[in-house]
Amino acid sequence: MRVVIVTESFPPDVNGVAHCTLQTARHLVDRGHDCVVVAPATAPGNAADAAAPCPLVRTPSLPLPGYPQVRVALPSRRVAAVIAEHRADLVHLASPFVLGARGMAAAARLGVPAVAVYQTDLAGYARTYMGAGEAAAWRRIRSVHAAADLTLAPSGAALRDLQAHGVPRVALWPRGVDTARFRPDRRDETLRRELAPDGELIVGYVGRLAPEKQVELLAGVCALDGVRVVVVGDGPSRPGLERALPGAAFLGRRTGDDLARVFASLDVFAHTGPFETFCQTVQEAMASGLPVVAPAAGGPLDLVAHGRTGLLVPPRDAAAVRDAVWSLSADPGLRAAYGAAGRAAVEGRTWAAVGDRLIGHYTDVLASRKAVLAA
Repeated sequence: MRVVIVTESFPPDVNGVAHCTLQTARHLVDRGHDCVVVAPATAPGNAADAAAPCPLVRTPSLPLPGYPQVRVALPSRRVAAVIAEHRADLVHLASPFVLGARGMAAAARLGVPAVAVYQTDLAGYARTYMGAGEAAAWRRIRSVHAAADLTLAPSGAALRDLQAHGVPRVALWPRGVDTARFRPDRRDETLRRELAPDGELIVGYVGRLAPEKQVELLAGVCALDGVRVVVVGDGPSRPGLERALPGAAFLGRRTGDDLARVFASLDVFAHTGPFETFCQTVQEAMASGLPVVAPAAGGPLDLVAHGRTGLLVPPRDAAAVRDAVWSLSADPGLRAAYGAAGRAAVEGRTWAAVGDRLIGHYTDVLASRKAVLAA
């Protein structure tokens, strides 16, 4: 199968879209498919394209105002040219918005089936950054995804949102997790002593530091006796969070085995963002054997079994986050039980298994398109 992946983000970017796209490209290549990725250009001097598992075409881009770590693609004819030159059987659109919308239009003109992967809660972001604009964001999402042969949602909550807002032909496609990298035996006692020299319970957040993640909800956790908060990641909210979370350790961006070592060295993982369509860091925490505290919204609803692998709390409720962490801090046996159950829950969710499900969706789309043409 000849596939062109058009994505709004790709490594060296560190986010869910970039990571999922990389894993998808790797799996397609591993299964013998012919794949090309089209992605926005990175910042000058920031190159990691050698890690791409297949040919990678970069299009012109600019930094997002106020958030320069995010690059936004500029109009370019390269997308259509790549689809035509690759003689694509199918176009995969990863979180289509700007570049993906052009990919969708080019696929339609060329008569190539398109599968769109919904990954970003743009309506939630509009509410966070502008205080309004949710309706406009959903109009944009609907207009782009309605043209796809199939839209894949990462969670039940995302699937229901798409259907409620009129997006047709939606199916579920979750995300995989690297259970070989993220595992409990990477726990590092030396690192734990550095982070919590007095033996405190270590509560960690991993992710982007941006307004929509609402990491400031951990302020109450910072005030708990015998608890040390550790924040992993970077972003525009970091300076404000360093003031809002007194005593927290900010480790910056961590990746690969280093990130896995940090995960496994935590005692509790706490996620605060209410706009997650999936929430990959929750899966990585579970693979690392950690109990999870997360909002009862979006992707975590599919991932966290309340009272078995962790605790779900009302979104945007700092007191509920604090109280959930406090209840876990007092019960080492419960933490261990939740962590073991979490690890067991994700052991079958490998990227290979999830990637094969994606190829199954591709096959169904191609068969449907062939049947329509033959009718």
